[in-house]
Amino acid sequence: MAEGPGVQAGVEVVNFGCRLNALEGDGIARAAVAAGLERAFVVNTCAVTAEAVRQARQAIRRARRRDPALRVIVTGCAAQTEPATFSVMDEVDLVLGNAAKTNVETWAGARQMLASRLDFGVSAEQKVQVQDISAVREATPHLADRFEGHTRAFVEVQNGCDHRCTFCIIPFGRGPSRSVPMGAVVAQVARLVGSGHGEVVLTGVDLTAYGADLPGAPTLGRLVRAVLAGVPELKRLRLSSIDAVEADAELMRALAEEERLMPHLHLSLQSGDDLILKRMKRRHSRAEALAFIAALRQARPDVVLGADIIAGFPTETEAQARATRDFAEEAGLAFLHAFPYSARPGTAAARMPQLAPALVAERAARLRETGAGLLRRHLSAEVGRRRTVLVEAGGRGHTEHFTPVRLSGAAVRGSLADLRIAGHDGARLIAA
Repeated sequence: MAEGPGVQAGVEVVNFGCRLNALEGDGIARAAVAAGLERAFVVNTCAVTAEAVRQARQAIRRARRRDPALRVIVTGCAAQTEPATFSVMDEVDLVLGNAAKTNVETWAGARQMLASRLDFGVSAEQKVQVQDISAVREATPHLADRFEGHTRAFVEVQNGCDHRCTFCIIPFGRGPSRSVPMGAVVAQVARLVGSGHGEVVLTGVDLTAYGADLPGAPTLGRLVRAVLAGVPELKRLRLSSIDAVEADAELMRALAEEERLMPHLHLSLQSGDDLILKRMKRRHSRAEALAFIAALRQARPDVVLGADIIAGFPTETEAQARATRDFAEEAGLAFLHAFPYSARPGTAAARMPQLAPALVAERAARLRETGAGLLRRHLSAEVGRRRTVLVEAGGRGHTEHFTPVRLSGAAVRGSLADLRIAGHDGARLIAA
């Protein structure tokens, strides 16, 4: 799904995929403008699914039809993992890798390359400027002073992944795990809070791997404590998706003791069946996931949980699909992100026996139905309670548990409003 487009001084960026990509898209726009690029359309791609790649190609064609004089540049995970998919497109002028896409130097080089080329005779191979991402060892996060138009700010603290889940192409698009030093993270959060952001989200590709590559190997829990202690003005701190296997003891204590660490976590679970988890090369079992969820609730009784689940993984039987839906119910999830399995070339799962596309779609639809029921149950339980809502644009907001809210009265954008929940519409709460 695309985010954007964001436009800065003649540079338009469209982001596909994860929140981290959206954050980096802001850095791309700023760097490209600083490098002097003009009349450029940048597609920041996602490689997680074939559908994300198809949508990126569609966006490229639309942009060229809209303005034939635009310079079209493709970057992001899909550009890194399958550059030829984009370089063979007549509409594409340049394909850049993922390693340094937020650096001004990258875009200065791109501008020079484009300026030196004629409008014809450039081969697909000459369009590609993609380096070996596996050789990257340092994080180069985008450090914005402010996120214009957003009440919530994001801070990249980690990038890359050292694991090799059989379905996942991301390690090939993002490279090895690498972390931003704690001092730099604290300073960035302080800048954002000073610019008026009351809520900050720490984000990464494999967030709970944070710190293993840094001197002293600080953990995510230590980072959370450092941010909260170092920026007392910060009202709310959130975490993006975490892996149950890597959650450290200090993080669990912080969840229990730090009120400003919000009681909402999104878990990377992927399945509720042990054999499928093993074929995915996940590092937890069904029982271990349930035990972790129980530990979270013991630490923070009001915690609300979401999870990513894949439907239709190769070899999945009807019984295994049912076991995953039962797992979501037993775990008491409130937010279920259901993804139909998408074979990614180069991954181990792509070589396994595949299910029929229609069956994958059917199982994803049933999983989404389960998720809709879980969400309605959560929303119904919230009716009559008082919640603190971060007020956003358009009469919207989110509670402490990241539950979306529709506001019925006037409230100052960016403020925290203490509101009574009067009802819900099946998708969001309605505040009185």
